[in-house]
Amino acid sequence: MMSIPQDQTPAPGAPLAADGAPAHHFVHDYLPALLALASQLISDEFHRVVRQHGFSVSEWRVMASLANGRAISVGVLAEMTVMKQPTLTRLLDRMEERGQVMRLPHGSDRRITLVGITPLGQETVSELIGLAREHERQVLQPFGLVRAEALKDTLREIIRLHAGYSFIDDDPI
Repeated sequence: MMSIPQDQTPAPGAPLAADGAPAHHFVHDYLPALLALASQLISDEFHRVVRQHGFSVSEWRVMASLANGRAISVGVLAEMTVMKQPTLTRLLDRMEERGQVMRLPHGSDRRITLVGITPLGQETVSELIGLAREHERQVLQPFGLVRAEALKDTLREIIRLHAGYSFIDDDPI
């Protein structure tokens, strides 16, 4: 493995430690980088469990997003699962063939296709949801319930402010 030489010359304006060395890297104090790294680390832990249960991460995201039993549009599902719509559509084709999800017409708009979870899909995802909740509890336990809920509230608010809406709180189509 090739090592990258560390230049000890700090960038102009960079914070310095007592010994004159850079105090930390920019990304160690940059919210998007911190969110991405934290998400990657704790997601990877649980994704191992998902794969052990025979699901891909994408299948897990779809089924977890539909687990409340309410059908939602393909567009909203793509946002919730952080997938491009064409990729999601191909995945839904495979999941529909296996009987895990079903497509439904929208009641008043023919352009919108809704997706719902089937009883088989609900049955297969139920155990994983329990395991996901236990994993989340273990991740957040060191911070206590109040701090954990405050963190989740803050993240929901960031999503609402930057998406211009909230599929978390609103009733999505």
